[in-house]
Amino acid sequence: MTAESLPLTGERTVPGIAEENYWFRRHEAAYAALLPHCAGATVLEAGCGEGYGADLIASVAARVVGLDYDELTVAHVAKCYPRVSVLRGNLVALPFADGAIDVVANFQVIEHLWDQPGFLAECLRVLRPGGRLLLTTPNRITFSPGRDTPLNPFHTRELAAAELDELLRAAGFRVELLAGLHHGPRLRALDAAHGGSIIEAQVAVVLGGDGPWPEPLLGDVAGVGVGDFAIHAEDIDASLDLVAVAVRP
Repeated sequence: MTAESLPLTGERTVPGIAEENYWFRRHEAAYAALLPHCAGATVLEAGCGEGYGADLIASVAARVVGLDYDELTVAHVAKCYPRVSVLRGNLVALPFADGAIDVVANFQVIEHLWDQPGFLAECLRVLRPGGRLLLTTPNRITFSPGRDTPLNPFHTRELAAAELDELLRAAGFRVELLAGLHHGPRLRALDAAHGGSIIEAQVAVVLGGDGPWPEPLLGDVAGVGVGDFAIHAEDIDASLDLVAVAVRP
């Protein structure tokens, strides 16, 4: 089973597809930045999706378990990523004992959940004392600007930085890091080259139907790398994605 065999809903980012490369690298940049927290650890990726991130974590972790609710996705991960143990399950009823996990990774998932506090309570329960939750999610302020309800129909609740911080603290976590993912210099130059936003340029092509991608845009999108993104705590409300590390006391 290949990545292409999974339905491309726009919500499951997969490797190896030129048109998807910007989103893939944007997600991969967060994995790369948070990978040191996973070294030698027992890691649960709650909402593992296609599995490339869980496999990346497995390159440094002692053990990685991927959990996803979608049956086709679980079968794909089991076949394609042998370093990852994969289970099908519900994120608000994690199938692990109290304190059994060193690190929970939850990348670009919490915005899809109806019961965000319930999920965070489960993360707190399964983490050992001192264990970490690694979390990324689209920044509501820039992803759905001027709205309280998400533009994306697959999202139930998007969060701004202050809202994510409040949610994590209310669940009982200590927030160790709250930062934002931004375009680095090369991507800012590509923004300018594509009418102010390479993201909007991609969206325009997708919404325009089944026509071919303009070659300059496709070439620029296919050439995006992890190093084209920057993660830092400056001007967090202007960031594209939020990046958090929270600790179970």
